[in-house]
Amino acid sequence: MPNQALLVQSLVDLADNLVDDFDVVDVLSLLSDRCVYALDVTAAGVMLAAPSGTLEVIASSSDTMRTLEMFQLQSDEGPCLEAYRTGRQVVNIDLAAVGSRWPTFAAHATADGFGSAHSFPLRLRRRTLGALNLLRIEPGALDEADIAAAQALADIATIAIVQHQIVIDAQTLNSQLSAALNTRIVIEQAKGKIAQATDTDMDRAFRRLRHHARNHNQRLGDLAARIAQGAIDPGSLDHLPASG
Repeated sequence: MPNQALLVQSLVDLADNLVDDFDVVDVLSLLSDRCVYALDVTAAGVMLAAPSGTLEVIASSSDTMRTLEMFQLQSDEGPCLEAYRTGRQVVNIDLAAVGSRWPTFAAHATADGFGSAHSFPLRLRRRTLGALNLLRIEPGALDEADIAAAQALADIATIAIVQHQIVIDAQTLNSQLSAALNTRIVIEQAKGKIAQATDTDMDRAFRRLRHHARNHNQRLGDLAARIAQGAIDPGSLDHLPASG
């Protein structure tokens, strides 16, 4: 069952982030983190379609998840790709019994300790923009409440991407998606510099990057770009609170 209080707070926080000049990567990173806290899942990731139609990893709750998502794209198989291509939920998949459906992806996912997979299309009417991927250590099914909650969070992600579609044309929307994908690359570069400078792992480096951006009311992508370019010392970012 989903944590109802965390789920409601997550929906409120996500909605609060949908301001006029919102940062797509930041919103979807928040979504990934909140899926782990609010739902009965171990890891979460979001893929978006580039203007060319190919999927790209845009956010993940951990570096392990990001690496697995990248492998899913390289092997051209897995739950996220299936949800995106069919526009339908792909849920309650026992990775140890997946057989020939996604043999390469399943082998890597189980090697990373995951037991089940669940993916939800980011879909608006006839257009699918990407997919939300959820993995659990435990095999077995998500209950109906968790599935409904996950789809609600996926719908919020879709709204985050297309909320301006009413007032902008498709070319501008595609430019926004391309910019989001480029921002993801810069963030990875900044994470690497922070991790090296502070002798920490990539997950904690990203939390510190986002913590500093929010403390100083900066866009995540802008801060990451300045770190990647050497304009900001990666070791000078605000420290995470003790619980972080």
